Amino acid sequence: MNYRTLKRFLDFTAALVALILLAPIFLTATLCLLITNSGKPFFFQQRPGKNEKLFHIIKFKTMKDPKPGDESNLHNLSRVTKIGSFIRKYSIDEIPQLINVIKGDMSIVGPRPLLVNYLKLYNAEQKKRHNVRPGISGWAQVKGRNALSWADKFAYDVWYVEHQSFALDVKIILLTIKRVIKPEGINNAENEGTTMPEFKGNN
Repeated sequence: MNYRTLKRFLDFTAALVALILLAPIFLTATLCLLITNSGKPFFFQQRPGKNEKLFHIIKFKTMKDPKPGDESNLHNLSRVTKIGSFIRKYSIDEIPQLINVIKGDMSIVGPRPLLVNYLKLYNAEQKKRHNVRPGISGWAQVKGRNALSWADKFAYDVWYVEHQSFALDVKIILLTIKRVIKPEGINNAENEGTTMPEFKGNN
């Protein structure tokens, strides 16, 4: 049995155990956001998964809804709520994605699932990131997260797809834990006031 076949079993088991262990944090965050977000603790959005198959990602809702027609405000940090800022800083907003892993939409480790409208903008090399299930954390996340340029992010994603192994996944998980303890790279350094600028294609 190769690692890619074994990985689904490991993902399911690890996600189930993690969800049980993190249940107190999950329930506390849900309750807090239920109160502060007018009864809407979760954020659902369609994302492309393995082989570009669409699924609905589940995250804690950390941002206010943009005003109608205000497309320029989609990635602006002014939309992040006070409690949302804390939840994002310590990556608590990612915990609900363990449900996506259990369902088979995602893996614990893999390229992050991005917006559907980015699919038509990738070049042939960048499209390789969809040859595997997307992950809660990935090589690009531990290498710099949103502090990276899009070109660097995609290069790290493709490198991961081509070098995937159990040892690499363990390394990424350990580095992810380190980044949760010491948060950095949450926002984009080149675009102050934004989580990450919109990807508009390759030059």
